[in-house]
Amino acid sequence: MKTGRIQKEQQEIKNKHQFFHQQEPLVTVGIVSGERISFLLNASYVVDGLVASGEQTAKYVEGQILWKGCLYDSLLFKSDGLHASFSLKDVTIGINFHWERQETQTFAGDLRLIIDGNKIWAVNELPVEEYLKSVISSEMSADASLQLLKAHAVISRSWLLHAMQSRHEEKELTPQPFVDAENMLVRWYDRDDHKLFDVCADDHCQRYQGITRETNPRVAEAISETRGQVLIADGEVCDARFSKCCGGVLEEFQFCWDDSPKSYLVALADTTNEESIPDLTDNATAERWIRSVPDSFCNTTAKNILSQVLNDYDQETTDFYRWQVKYKADELSNLVSRKLQKDLGRIVDLVPIKRGRSGRIELLHIVGTKTSLTLGKELEIRRALSETHLYSSAFVVDKKDFDEDGLPLGFELIGAGWGHGVGLCQIGAAVMGEQGYAFDEILKHYYKGAEIVSLWV
Repeated sequence: MKTGRIQKEQQEIKNKHQFFHQQEPLVTVGIVSGERISFLLNASYVVDGLVASGEQTAKYVEGQILWKGCLYDSLLFKSDGLHASFSLKDVTIGINFHWERQETQTFAGDLRLIIDGNKIWAVNELPVEEYLKSVISSEMSADASLQLLKAHAVISRSWLLHAMQSRHEEKELTPQPFVDAENMLVRWYDRDDHKLFDVCADDHCQRYQGITRETNPRVAEAISETRGQVLIADGEVCDARFSKCCGGVLEEFQFCWDDSPKSYLVALADTTNEESIPDLTDNATAERWIRSVPDSFCNTTAKNILSQVLNDYDQETTDFYRWQVKYKADELSNLVSRKLQKDLGRIVDLVPIKRGRSGRIELLHIVGTKTSLTLGKELEIRRALSETHLYSSAFVVDKKDFDEDGLPLGFELIGAGWGHGVGLCQIGAAVMGEQGYAFDEILKHYYKGAEIVSLWV
């Protein structure tokens, strides 16, 4: 009976996703933008009936693209196949994160230049499966276990197709909240701002760095063995979120983004036990839990496992299962004022108002000597309390050293996890792979009730 239901749902999904035409689609990826785009065609490309190769420069000029002395509304550099490649200079990776840097990156497929406002976007167009080879290699080390790579291939494909389907159908988007009142600032960030292409190339969507990093044969094997496979639930391809380290408990979708819970993105302990999790929405319970170091899949310091998930710049991050950040009162006050463009005066307290099921703070009350502000959601909190991003919003606050007026001179944030914690925990999944779990078992752990189906072969 279950097999018949799954087959019926699979056919319904295929029928619904007609724009795939039962075959592998192309994906458009926004790589870099600017008033000037410098790039290198590493093979012969055809553009506007001409053959081009070598060093190239395109400039924004009064609403058009200047290339080779002519003005264009857009340009498509068409390759003769996936053996051709182009290199883009000054591509920023890790935007606004502590590992932010610029690289020259190389990509297979076609290059399209389009106008967006007063700048040019460089967009890579290529088949989904080829895109995934880079995503898996960019999101984690290519020498990860095959089962982890297969699991990540399925969720990266699912996440992408969910985004492509939404954009293709031009669904009415949930308005991005921007509550910017005198004493409240609440907003969240998602991928809905991409109108000109399917996804971007940075952590905002999925980390994609083309063929800059060599694809390990094991990655190609993982992509091939899961070709066309996606997760489905509730009659839809799953919006399969993932983060680096959940910190021991997975978060639920609605505490990080819009108030639309997903049946397959639920709070649960990152362990083999189906035990109930403590009520981490309660501040006292969350504080005890965050100050503890519970056993879980992602509680590991094994370098051979962490190196599977963390690329070279990711490994600059340490102590992420449980972490500490210290600020002097004036340092924190200046940081918050600069990041939020609001003068609260000297910060005297940070009070969690609302927590999610993983203990991550959804609403934080920041108390200053001049005024107070309620801030949310989790990513906005992480941005406001760090030069880049706090590892997560699952933290408790210790006030340190008080002056003669009883005001704290310092703050220590003690936190859990790295990222929003929704969906697959990459480090936890790496541990599961090393412990012998199959990729479908890993997926069933992190996406409760979801099923694997194949949309194309």
